[in-house]
Amino acid sequence: MKATIRALARVVKDASPQLAATSSAQRDQALHEIAEALLRAQTEIIAANRQDLEAARAAAMSSAMLDRLALDERRVTAMASAVRELIALPDPLGGLDAMWVRPNGLRVGRRRIPLGVIAIIYEARPNVTSDAAALCIKSGNGVILKGGKEAFASNRAIVAAMREGLAKAGLPESAMAFIDSTQREATQALLELDELVDVVIPRGGEGLIRFVAEHARMPVIKHYKGVCHVFVEASAQPEMVESIALNAKCQRPSVCNAMECLLVDAAWPAAELQRVVKALLARGVRIHACPKSLARLEPNDALVPAVEDDWGCEYLAMEMALKTVENLDEAMQHIQRFGSQHTDAIITERYALAERFLAEVDSSTVLVNASTRFADGGELGLGAEMGISTSKLHAFGPMGLRELTTTKFVVYGSGQVRS
Repeated sequence: MKATIRALARVVKDASPQLAATSSAQRDQALHEIAEALLRAQTEIIAANRQDLEAARAAAMSSAMLDRLALDERRVTAMASAVRELIALPDPLGGLDAMWVRPNGLRVGRRRIPLGVIAIIYEARPNVTSDAAALCIKSGNGVILKGGKEAFASNRAIVAAMREGLAKAGLPESAMAFIDSTQREATQALLELDELVDVVIPRGGEGLIRFVAEHARMPVIKHYKGVCHVFVEASAQPEMVESIALNAKCQRPSVCNAMECLLVDAAWPAAELQRVVKALLARGVRIHACPKSLARLEPNDALVPAVEDDWGCEYLAMEMALKTVENLDEAMQHIQRFGSQHTDAIITERYALAERFLAEVDSSTVLVNASTRFADGGELGLGAEMGISTSKLHAFGPMGLRELTTTKFVVYGSGQVRS
């Protein structure tokens, strides 16, 4: 296993400079061909996904995970569209971030270059395969894909289509590799190859991310869990609160930017809180509420007393926590203690409090009067995203093309020597 993975990584390492040297037009043409290949292979991809879904149901996978795993014509079309959207984005390579002239006449600049070889280790969501590979191709990076066993057949079919697209565009197919194994030993072997892999990005559950962080010999950009909060400040408009809360929790509860905890200022009217909770309950949400919140609400079988573990829980389902706090300070203290530095929002009409929340909440995306569901590369204008980094080195928040590059110094001289 180790020899096989090493040989695979060596091939990608050797091919990555060829990919980095291609023109923007060549890489964009490859993305176009990949998008077309995905659509042509739609029937095969959905059939493979059906196999994965059958196995997942037999293994009693949760409804949230089944939702992440499932593909249909709409989602495959969306995958192709996400690849196409990258074509319209500026080439992240080659440009100079800055340039300055030294007293001795040397012109010094910082030029954008690829990171090199990126290993993506992920679970369940097969669309990550096309998103991650397309981002790496556009940014000139070699990529090694290691999907989870849940989506193994789906990932195989997607990679086959993408290779067809690369070949048609004349780009090196060997710059993209797929580890054709579901064994944990394959992941372990990949994580030991620090001389061949420049960075690893894990996407999945807490167990996977901890395993990668503990065993990787190369830098890790963590895409940790999303314990996302919405704080309802005392001046919040009731209609806005209801709209944002329902969207943040119910639109797609299985994703990492869904709201998991609603914090409500004690000064916000109990009648309005009751209305919002009633709307959530009507959607089928189960709410774990603190004693203060329960005392302000009418009894309901889906309203249950919260325990300590509820505050830092990523439910990924139609389930959430509810806590009444005394003020903004208590809300931010709660977020600091139980949040995951992913995404947090405040609903308020008070500018000063909104600015304090933006300045003091240490999360990768912080919003005022908007749903946490906007913490997404596409929604924020980055195009397809690699994921949402909860690490601060070297990216924080949704990772688009620029976050898959670094800079090197370039120096223009006219015969200068150092004295």
